[in-house]
Amino acid sequence: MRKESPILITVLLLFLAISLRSQSYYVSPGGLDTNPGTQDSPFKTITRAVSLAAPGVTIYVRGETFAIKTPITISKSGTSALRIGLLAYPGEHPILDGDSMAVGSNNRVINLSGNYWTISGLEIMRAGDNGMRITGSNNVVEGCSFHDNSDTGLQLDNGASLNQVINCDSYNNVDSSQGNADGFAAKLGVGTGNNFIGCRAWYNSDDGWDGYLRGANGVTTTLDRCWSFANGYLADGSPSSGNGNGFKMGGSDLKDLEHNMILTRCVAFGNRVKGFDQNNNKGSMTLLNCTGYSNVTNYSVAQALDSGMTLTLKNCICLGTLGSVGSFAVLATNSWMSPFSVTVEDFAGVDSVGVRGPRNADGSLPQLPYLHLAPGSDLIDAGTDVGLPYQGPLPDLGAFETDGAVAVGGEPDGLPLAVSLGAYPNPFNPTTTIRYTVAGARGGSHVQLVVHDLLGREVAVLVNEPKAPGSYEVIFDARSLASGVYLYTLAGGGYLETRKLVLMR
Repeated sequence: MRKESPILITVLLLFLAISLRSQSYYVSPGGLDTNPGTQDSPFKTITRAVSLAAPGVTIYVRGETFAIKTPITISKSGTSALRIGLLAYPGEHPILDGDSMAVGSNNRVINLSGNYWTISGLEIMRAGDNGMRITGSNNVVEGCSFHDNSDTGLQLDNGASLNQVINCDSYNNVDSSQGNADGFAAKLGVGTGNNFIGCRAWYNSDDGWDGYLRGANGVTTTLDRCWSFANGYLADGSPSSGNGNGFKMGGSDLKDLEHNMILTRCVAFGNRVKGFDQNNNKGSMTLLNCTGYSNVTNYSVAQALDSGMTLTLKNCICLGTLGSVGSFAVLATNSWMSPFSVTVEDFAGVDSVGVRGPRNADGSLPQLPYLHLAPGSDLIDAGTDVGLPYQGPLPDLGAFETDGAVAVGGEPDGLPLAVSLGAYPNPFNPTTTIRYTVAGARGGSHVQLVVHDLLGREVAVLVNEPKAPGSYEVIFDARSLASGVYLYTLAGGGYLETRKLVLMR
């Protein structure tokens, strides 16, 4: 079994980082902008709270509907050590509704040009243009949804770089021509190093993801565990006049620009035209453990690249029409290659019911049988090691790894294959019980359960010892800690998972 790198802990902390707060403000439609912005006496508008933002400040948005008439412009910046947070109040669901905005290129609900912000838990809808446009860098957008906007739900451009978009949904976005509104876009003059993780895009009039460049070149964008489906259709299911692709990996006006795209464990299905589309991109494209199904063309990556650029497809699945893959591509153990022959019997389910359903409690994508491999499929343990975690002697093909025996060569005390992890209550004050299950370990596993603050500082080691298979629980007592968000990490062998705790006093 391949082990996750220890660096992953640091990466997860970066993805989820919201620094410890020196100041908090609260916003509610029933408040007043002349109020002090406290929990008991909140501001009325997010714009008022943003005007007071500074490194280390957190703005909590209450779970009500905010009528957004003019764009919320965020130009101030935090720092790598002291981020600024714009967060849904814990346990609540704020809606930012731009229905009062006229359709127009500047009428976005949020314009984010600042750096080192974390924006979490907001529903953004019916903007006159993009739901959110990011031109800043080192921002985190997590657990947000963007829908029914008059252009792309979430767009990164004009130098935006090193941003993380995590567990977000974007759907039902449509522009007047139906040819521009995508779910997500890293396009035009976008900067490099932007990442999308665990996101979904559907029923967008143009594409699920768009990487079309104009004004930028040689940038890199990464997508991991993203689903793109039913794009090129309108919300009522009728076809749009847009392109209708799942992942449009690049393209440019003169067909001469390089957008280096890395897609891992991504799924494209039911899009009106193409699943994975090169669209005249001249840059490198790497597709690892991706799955295409029920698109008119599942893969369309055949045009010659610029010198030094590479096209790589490994461990990918195509169920249905392949399309075209260039002869220059670097290929390994894809389902359309010998000795494989793929049918619906290779899958536990090909019914997409539930793909738009609620996410898991931690914000991750719903767990469904859809396009997971069925027991006995010859696509299981048949792949090439490409550096992603896997169970069994070799990786499976496709986006979803099945449980299996501990890999040959794995650590003798490698962590079990099935581990559940959760905390209740959450939010909590001052104690919560963290429960986890260890199953299938050979002779037990050495388990660590550690709590960090959002600066990455260790605040508690709850478990650090061998554990036999079984269910366990441990109480985390935070009475000596300040209110805020903390991260608890369960690790050992080849397993590592981090989740959030919210301490509210």
